[in-house]
Amino acid sequence: MAEIKPFAALRFTKQAGAAERIVCPPYDIISEEERRAYLEREPHNVIRLELPRAQREGEDPYAAAGQVLRDWLREGVLAQDSRPALYIYEEAFQAGGRDYAVRGFICRVKLEEFSKGIVLPHEETLSKAKADRFNLMQATGCNFSQIYSLYMDETGATRRAVEDLSAGSPVQSFTDGDGVTHRLWVAEDSPAVQEICRQFAGRKLYIADGHHRYETALRYRDQLRAAGGETGESDYAMMMLVDMENPGLVVFPTHRIVRDLPAFDAAALLRDCQAYFELESHSSLGDMEAALADKYAAGQKAFGFFDGGEDWTLLTLKNPAVMARFLPEGSKALRELDVSVLHSLVLERLLKIDKENMANQVNLTYTRDREEALEAVRRGADCCFILNPTRVEEIGAVAAAGEKMPQKSTYFYPKLITGLVMNKIL
Repeated sequence: MAEIKPFAALRFTKQAGAAERIVCPPYDIISEEERRAYLEREPHNVIRLELPRAQREGEDPYAAAGQVLRDWLREGVLAQDSRPALYIYEEAFQAGGRDYAVRGFICRVKLEEFSKGIVLPHEETLSKAKADRFNLMQATGCNFSQIYSLYMDETGATRRAVEDLSAGSPVQSFTDGDGVTHRLWVAEDSPAVQEICRQFAGRKLYIADGHHRYETALRYRDQLRAAGGETGESDYAMMMLVDMENPGLVVFPTHRIVRDLPAFDAAALLRDCQAYFELESHSSLGDMEAALADKYAAGQKAFGFFDGGEDWTLLTLKNPAVMARFLPEGSKALRELDVSVLHSLVLERLLKIDKENMANQVNLTYTRDREEALEAVRRGADCCFILNPTRVEEIGAVAAAGEKMPQKSTYFYPKLITGLVMNKIL
């Protein structure tokens, strides 16, 4: 089944500067303003590799990132470790007033087509993001950020082994601007490391975050094979692996913003929704979080609808069985997701936003920030839908059924930091 192995990572040297100044979040959650701020704070920030931008007219930003990578290797800003290792990584953080910590390990994972049922996706992807990641990989031959995947560890053997290998002091430990503490241990290749690798021979991997990067890695591998030249380690991608039952796993919802629909009519939409949903009007947006939390705790399928002002509407699915009619080929796990209900019954059926439109973000955009969604409507978007989070067990059930959720169905918090370890392919 899954094939994993240790690797000798590229890592920043002390010459680059303090760890907290040279790392950044993954590319897909960084605004242009934030990108500039990272560079102003530290010229060696990994964002020059992870999210390159043209500095002058006509410049190829991806080629520029490739040149930066070569320069930093030559100058000693980056260096490759001398021995293969598993890189044990922990994030300690707060969410909802509680303390959490999630620990896993970064390794190379052999790329497998989804059809083999070894590495399983759980959501659809967006075309633009895949093109961007492919161009960057072509220019650099490197993974700068890791794919985030989950696995089942029924006996706890891998968890205990990882804890043993990280019992000592970490080689790096720092707290970022969001209050997340990052710790890294280097477990060089050993019998204990090889035993962990052997434990994955009968396991499947469930992609939690990084679908675009995984699909891009498959495309990059296939292109190198077709060219018949050097393929390096292109059969493998860098992944962070975490036990699916890790109590530190936290999933946030990703909200939907609808904009620029022709002749959008909120009142007509709500009348149409009455066929499938109980509608409950609220006069204060301050009620939304608690109302949605109550529905979540009760296992009901619900989301908030907002089209401006202070009023909002709570939509609660009347009968989950209706989803069998509109998603007949989907499994029970897929049909009962909040995002499936929203996409199938409201976005596709009532608002006529088809899957291609969604993939290209023509009339639908996404944010994990509820206030950002509400503000988008105040600034002119048609409406937004505020969702509850998807449960981790729901993600596993959908992936195990060989299905995909709608794109941007989950947001694992916190995001894995970029820049602690990198995987040189060529």
